[in-house]
Amino acid sequence: MMGAIDIKLPHVDAAVQDVITEGQAQFFLDNGFLVIRNVLRGEELSLVQAEMQQLVDQGTAEEVDHPDFMYGVGVKSGQPILRRIEYVIEKSDPMKVLLAHPFILRTVEKLQGVNFIPTWDSMVLKAPNEGVIVPWHRDAAVPDGCIDPRPIFNVDFYLDEADLQTCLWVIPGTNRWTAEDADKRIKQPGFTTDDAIPVPMQPGDVILHNIEVLHGSPAGDGNPLRRTVYYEFRPGEIEAEFGPHTLEYLALKQHLLYDCIERRKQASYTQGETSFVYKPQGGFAINEPKQPEQYRYAHNNYWRR
Repeated sequence: MMGAIDIKLPHVDAAVQDVITEGQAQFFLDNGFLVIRNVLRGEELSLVQAEMQQLVDQGTAEEVDHPDFMYGVGVKSGQPILRRIEYVIEKSDPMKVLLAHPFILRTVEKLQGVNFIPTWDSMVLKAPNEGVIVPWHRDAAVPDGCIDPRPIFNVDFYLDEADLQTCLWVIPGTNRWTAEDADKRIKQPGFTTDDAIPVPMQPGDVILHNIEVLHGSPAGDGNPLRRTVYYEFRPGEIEAEFGPHTLEYLALKQHLLYDCIERRKQASYTQGETSFVYKPQGGFAINEPKQPEQYRYAHNNYWRR
């Protein structure tokens, strides 16, 4: 086993908490990631797994000629291997319901404020026996000139077990590194983990990860299928000032979120939970939620020029 640093992760359990605590929030702000256990359970977990497997099956039966289905070259077979599917909310009703998960939205609100916006939704997979190395990287950079300290982050929903062979590795605290320091670490040869920690996961667990924290995973040999759904959220104030999306996009995604919250209230498997109340304020306030015209607002149609 490759070397790793020793760090004690806080125990966050969505089965017994309504939202992360102040201490857990501080761990995330300091380290750039946080593991939350038992977010998806029972019928919802089974449903989400089945729905996403349908998409995987569709994308592996043949190479789908659509920009939402992305392929890489298999490390063993050399064949096109499905690696990512974009806009999963559009493709599945349970994924719409998932966007409104109250524990997750309360946690996003705690970290980003009431005007948060859901921005990206996709599924990334490691195909069986074709586990391609994911080199050390940052997902993106905080916009130049932005001094707002609130984090931009992904919520990673794990649909399969990720053991020490297939799991994500994280370098804690790198969300606070300069671009130069991060770049220097990324350029080190090989996938070294002396300064990193592995993050094994069970189906239904979630990782929050800051877009600037360094993370990756080694190549798998004999690895099983690993499906992870990513929902990214951004503070509306940062997005409104710096982009990358237009202001029109932000309002469209707010209406989409309202719709998904209503859908969650109606779902048979969420009865008994306390719904999240989305109350954006100021210039982000929505007086009258509108039915979304679609659930796939393609990013490239809403980039700022």
